[in-house]
Amino acid sequence: MIGLSVVYGLAGLVFAAFALLSAPDRTNRKRFGNVLFWGLVATSFLAGDCLGDLGNGVLVLGLVLIAGTGQLGRGQPATTSPDERKALAARFGERLFIPALILPVVVAFGVLVLTPMRLAEGPLLDPKQATLISLALAAVIATGVGLISLRQPLLSPLQEGRRLVDTVGWAALLPQMLAALGAIFALAGVGQAIGALVTAWIPMDARLTAVAVYCLGMAGFTLVMGNAFAAFPVLMAGVGLPILIGKFHGDPAVVASIGMLSGFCGTLMTPLAANFNLVPAALLELPDRYAVIKAQIPTALPLLIANMVLMYVLAFR
Repeated sequence: MIGLSVVYGLAGLVFAAFALLSAPDRTNRKRFGNVLFWGLVATSFLAGDCLGDLGNGVLVLGLVLIAGTGQLGRGQPATTSPDERKALAARFGERLFIPALILPVVVAFGVLVLTPMRLAEGPLLDPKQATLISLALAAVIATGVGLISLRQPLLSPLQEGRRLVDTVGWAALLPQMLAALGAIFALAGVGQAIGALVTAWIPMDARLTAVAVYCLGMAGFTLVMGNAFAAFPVLMAGVGLPILIGKFHGDPAVVASIGMLSGFCGTLMTPLAANFNLVPAALLELPDRYAVIKAQIPTALPLLIANMVLMYVLAFR
């Protein structure tokens, strides 16, 4: 059975390539900091199971030390210039979109066709991780198709990837670390603690109050944690399940789905959601790194209010 370990291995090899390609880049005065940082990230993906909890903890502290002391720099990978990209875009035209269109097609094929397939020992893909495994497969296929159809050098995807992570820096790891933080909060019972605190200080006799606390809490925790998926188990355990569903008999599907949408409103307003809010500003080289967030806030706040209204109307029929 193909499991998540294959995805981890693939990601580890990519980060290892970033580390190796950074070493000879003399345009980056801090290239050895990049080598060490991305090498440690590669190690966590490739050998994290062998390191144990203590080893992984030391590895994370090493990453924090490197990033915190400003040892990461930005090199100049052997890739195309902006003018060359414009020329290639004019040359290939709509063919540039082929690799991007391959991604959803392969993911759908993996989930709908490969997941039900079985081998003698069991399923072909791990059913619990079928979407993520299919996405990794789609990325590999799309990269191969792009190399062949656009006639690019073999190392161009890795060099472009290194250019991206050099631009974003340590913030590229924020989604992974914040998701891990959410899992830690859930295991530590933070949701139950928040539920007890909320019910002790805020009267929960009215449905509207409970809905407001849940939706605002999802947005607020996402602001702090940078990830609505990390905030969801905390607020669902503390407010959603015991109060909205248990006490007021709300529809679990509506409570959960609109709760996630409320969390996504927080995603639009926090720099901790680096992959959504900081990466575009870095790639576009905007003078204000928070320009994306400032543009999204006028949409996020009314949307959060709309989510509260929708939950109040739809969840308690």
